[in-house]
Amino acid sequence: MKSEVIDYTVNGDSFRGYLAWDENISEKRPGIILVHEWWGHNAFVRQQAEELAERGYSAFAIDMFGTGKQTDDPVEAQKFHDEALKSPVVLEARFRTALSLLQQHSCVDPHRIAAQGYCFGGGVVLTMARLGLELRGAVSFHGALTSDVTAEKGKIQAEIQVYTGGADAMIPPQQVGDFVKEIQEAGAKLTLVSYPGVKHGFTNPIATERGEKFGLPLAYDQAAALDSQQGALDFYQKIFN
Repeated sequence: MKSEVIDYTVNGDSFRGYLAWDENISEKRPGIILVHEWWGHNAFVRQQAEELAERGYSAFAIDMFGTGKQTDDPVEAQKFHDEALKSPVVLEARFRTALSLLQQHSCVDPHRIAAQGYCFGGGVVLTMARLGLELRGAVSFHGALTSDVTAEKGKIQAEIQVYTGGADAMIPPQQVGDFVKEIQEAGAKLTLVSYPGVKHGFTNPIATERGEKFGLPLAYDQAAALDSQQGALDFYQKIFN
């Protein structure tokens, strides 16, 4: 496996992404964008990119906050989160720039791109799908299902997969129901999996520790993490073939 740190700018601000791919594969292969949790672009999202690269994808863990903006402090994380979400235009520009970088890379088939995100990042990829970006698929792991952007009928190009916790205090049942209604009315294909008793952050092995440290309703769940990961892999096999 080969990896590369990619520095880029968006409207004068600097960002740092991480691209991983298997250099033993000679042909162009599908690309997957990964969007980090509200903690920022860190080791967790890079590890997820490496695991996808081992499966034969070109995986680009992008940066939506800015170079060096990662933290273990929830107060600081909230500031980064709020700044990134201050405008759909800002959010879209940051995502589109990274998408273009991935599409232009020599190892990537630019017509076969999907995106997956965690927590904050899950909300980002669903917003990009709502905006009608040229994605084959959009996968959200314990991501926010609300957005300043409302899906318009016929605009979504991506097939959507959502994995959420049935006991996620940050993504309550009403939000899940409203999201399903919105996506159905937009005419997009949606698969949603809810794990009974599972809390927010279930894919991240240090979620439980962080939750206990800061008094947040977070918890890792190995069964849900493995099931959702396999579900996403099966999904990519389907949409890219």
